[in-house]
Amino acid sequence: MGVLVIVWLEREISAGIQQRIGPEYAGPLGILQALADGTKLLFKENLLPSRGDTRLFSIGPSIAVISILLSYLVIPFGYRLVLADLSIGVFLWIAISSIAPVGLLMSGYGSNNKYSFLGGLRAAAQSISYEIPLTLCVLSISLRVIR
Repeated sequence: MGVLVIVWLEREISAGIQQRIGPEYAGPLGILQALADGTKLLFKENLLPSRGDTRLFSIGPSIAVISILLSYLVIPFGYRLVLADLSIGVFLWIAISSIAPVGLLMSGYGSNNKYSFLGGLRAAAQSISYEIPLTLCVLSISLRVIR
């Protein structure tokens, strides 16, 4: 319920900044707009490229999402709430989360379109450029703790 309120507030504030009306037709004051967006997303038509590789195009986003969700396994959410207690948790987190750019490249390449491929390359490069400083920071802290 809190997510719906935050989404509604974000839309109302951004509508006020942009001097437009904002969501107001889905429920009272547009409160149900986020549910309408989610329902629309669930029933959207799944388009596959006709000349592309459908397996790569379909598996690529799955690899990207699954690698990010698997990286949550090693994060302790509380003192007693640890999903997987590993001695190499930080290194496993870095390794699993760095698989996501491969999925981005796969879906860009699988579309058999040069612009989609360039978009996949750009997204992968952006993801890698964020991962490198993050990895260096995390590893420097880990190496300091190990010593």
